Amino acid sequence: MKSIEIKPGIYWVGAIDWAVRDFHGYVTPDGTTYNNYLILDDDVTLVDTVKYDFAEDGIKNIAYLIDPSKIKNIIVNHIENDHASALGRIMELVPDATIYITGRGKKGIERFFDISRWNMKVVKTGDELKTGKYTLQFIETPMLHWPDSMMTYVKEAKLLISQDAFGQHLATAARFDDEFIEYASHAELEDAVIDYYANILMPFGTLIKSKIAQILKMGIPIEMIAPDHGIIWRGNPERVIQMYQEMAEGKTKLRVSIIYDTMWHSTGMMTRPIMQGIKDEGVDCKVIKLRATPMSVAIKDFWNSRGTLIGSPTLNNEVFPSVAEFMTHLRGLRPKDRIAGAFGSYGWGGGAVKWLYNELNNMKLETLEPGVQVLYRPSPEDMEQCYEFGKEFARKVKEYHENYV
Repeated sequence: MKSIEIKPGIYWVGAIDWAVRDFHGYVTPDGTTYNNYLILDDDVTLVDTVKYDFAEDGIKNIAYLIDPSKIKNIIVNHIENDHASALGRIMELVPDATIYITGRGKKGIERFFDISRWNMKVVKTGDELKTGKYTLQFIETPMLHWPDSMMTYVKEAKLLISQDAFGQHLATAARFDDEFIEYASHAELEDAVIDYYANILMPFGTLIKSKIAQILKMGIPIEMIAPDHGIIWRGNPERVIQMYQEMAEGKTKLRVSIIYDTMWHSTGMMTRPIMQGIKDEGVDCKVIKLRATPMSVAIKDFWNSRGTLIGSPTLNNEVFPSVAEFMTHLRGLRPKDRIAGAFGSYGWGGGAVKWLYNELNNMKLETLEPGVQVLYRPSPEDMEQCYEFGKEFARKVKEYHENYV
């Protein structure tokens, strides 16, 4: 896709990856983009690069506008491979360019490239680069979502180049939010934002809240937000900022997700009366079988629900492997502001439900205990117990949700 002007003299020169379906374990059914930006000013400046696989595409997009050898400055907002792995190829074309990067970014980038001959300038929050008519201001955002991360604000254009923040994994011919919703919908776009936040940025809610507050306190007007993945926010950038604030504050839907797996269908049978009990208490519910669902989708549904019940049969006195994998993903994302519980079946010895509660308590999540366990296949009495457990959990979820309304 050719270069696209997003502000006067500022161009998207990135690449669209229509085919990628696995992004470090995160399923991307809609592909993604690797966005970077070229500022045509007195001093030509490139903000970020692309994934190495698309280096030549990025160079062609630059060459469509200007001889790449005229690039004087390169800004590295983030050193993760999908943004910085083409840097070496770019530096072959412009060996005398100056690279602007955070201190942690410099320490990290030297693990990927021989930087001994590169001109590196370490920057921090508030530092500026004058390229001609434009002034670029750097804003460090450590651990959003890597230690090296920063954003670049183009003052005169009122443009925030936001690195991974505010992005989405969407491969689309539309470059802007208002273009995207012409053929899709607000709901689809916002779902992609939530999916990205839940699977990548969930652990950093407190940092996100404080960083957004810092940016707002700086009083910088933002007319456009250009992230490194997905569409560019020009129609309604305020909405994605609001979404991030709400997600960082723990806001979500009054809903319960039942996330489970089953071996000989007994645990699966338990989900039906549990779901009915939840529904009969007036709470929406979604049931997700793990081996039939990508892990990142299950994580998003966890995030989209105030309460989650996790079900597993016992196998070798432990939890079922697919459920253990889900819990490992969840533990690494450090969830907060959610309530959870567990249920499951067992044969000659239990263990799965106890294992699940131990994990949930270690995550410091609110829980409803002791959960429900059944021996072999659930009896009619067991099914009634599951129904009552669902009702009790829904009542607890409603009470807990009141704190966030």
